[in-house]
Amino acid sequence: MDDQDKKDNGQYIGEIKGGMRPSMKLVVMGIIDKKPKSIEVTVSCKPQEEDVEADVGLQLKVSFMDKAVQRNARLAGKWGPCENTLSFFPFAPGEAFKMEIVCEHQQFRILVDGQPLCGFTHRISKLASLTALRVFGDLQLTKVA
Repeated sequence: MDDQDKKDNGQYIGEIKGGMRPSMKLVVMGIIDKKPKSIEVTVSCKPQEEDVEADVGLQLKVSFMDKAVQRNARLAGKWGPCENTLSFFPFAPGEAFKMEIVCEHQQFRILVDGQPLCGFTHRISKLASLTALRVFGDLQLTKVA
């Protein structure tokens, strides 16, 4: 990640140099606000034009009210079916966390604090086209790598 990548209090937009590829890992670390509603992490293609919605390879939406982590992808402007099965909800208000998004050949594997949380099968075949990472929501980011 570069210094030119923007990191405001609860918002981060950065470039994934060369795009995603198998065995690559993204790390998001932060502290969740005391009264959180949601956190969102998106791995997407760079939008070609301002008004065009870019394809999204992985969108993780953490909802504190529902204690859910929704996963989805957008191809050619259309969102696919949402996935949200979880064995446990790892996030707690006011607590620090470390989320790892591991890119494998078939899927993204998501770990939180070292524990496997869920997987998300790739819906975009060209992984290298995923060059943007965006993190925002009710959190203080401490590290994005």
